[in-house]
Amino acid sequence: MPTIAEFYGIKIYIFYDDHAEPHFHAYYGEYEGEVSVKSGKLIAGKLPPRAIKLVKEWMIKHKNELVENWELAEKHERLKKIEPLK
Repeated sequence: MPTIAEFYGIKIYIFYDDHAEPHFHAYYGEYEGEVSVKSGKLIAGKLPPRAIKLVKEWMIKHKNELVENWELAEKHERLKKIEPLK
C-alpha cells in the first residue's frame, strides 16, 4: 500500500486494484476512512472531526495530483508523493 502523503499523524494511501469511484485512504491512529477525490466526503470508515478537516483541506489543494495518482494506480504504475499539509 503506497503512502502518497503524511502530515499531522495522518497517512494517505491509494491502493492498486481498488474499487471504483476515485478515492484515497486516510489513517489516523486507530481510525481509517475512505475519502472521495471528487467530493471530499468520507465514503467509508471513520475519522475524528479534526482529522477529516485536515484531510479535506489537503485534498482541495491537491485534487489534480490525487486524480493523477488514481489513474496511475489503475495502470499499476508508480504513484507520486504529494506534498503534505503545512
